[in-house]
Amino acid sequence: MAKQVEAMQTELLEQQPSARVAPLPAHDGVLSREQQYRAGAYGLLASLLARPPDQTMLDWVSGFAAIDQNGGEMALSMSMLGLAASRCRPEAIKDEYHALFIGLGRGELVPYGSWYLTGFLMERPLGRLRDDLAAMGLQRDPAVHEPEDHVAALCEVMRLLIGDAVDHDRQSRFFNAHLAGWSKRFFSDLSEAGAAVFYRAVGRFGVAYMELESRYLAMQV
Repeated sequence: MAKQVEAMQTELLEQQPSARVAPLPAHDGVLSREQQYRAGAYGLLASLLARPPDQTMLDWVSGFAAIDQNGGEMALSMSMLGLAASRCRPEAIKDEYHALFIGLGRGELVPYGSWYLTGFLMERPLGRLRDDLAAMGLQRDPAVHEPEDHVAALCEVMRLLIGDAVDHDRQSRFFNAHLAGWSKRFFSDLSEAGAAVFYRAVGRFGVAYMELESRYLAMQV
């Protein structure tokens, strides 16, 4: 597991397209490069799912195309994401994002935990999430109107937990409570969505990363 992370962390750590996906500074000198990689991966997913990427982001992500595709599904998914970023233009991705997540009334996919877990928005899973976020001292920015169980917001919370050097067990509990039950299914749906071109590669990367995280967080460290 550590070797898989180490083999790919350079791609996410050494290039810095924006503060959102840049390496986080060590927290009191204890945040390892492995944890910086994990935070960077969550930050990348959060950025791509919160809004369509601009050309600066696409130029950075396109660097993943150089990753050796023989390094397993995680490496292959990153390479394919890089190729997609090099071939797609921001204007086309913006239209794609609208069709996938916004649409006329509703997009092709509904990227919320409550929807995937219950079939409805604003249901009990969101209430439990809000309770857990409040216990951690986190709350939604008043300028943000999306419910907190949006997949991008949950990836951002995981990035923050890792960056603040929150212990492994608490990270695992949050992941299992609010992402493990549905995120892989969401990313799988995204990888097969009819309106997706660039976001098919995002979905494949998301599936591979959530599988890696599930195994990583199940370990005793």
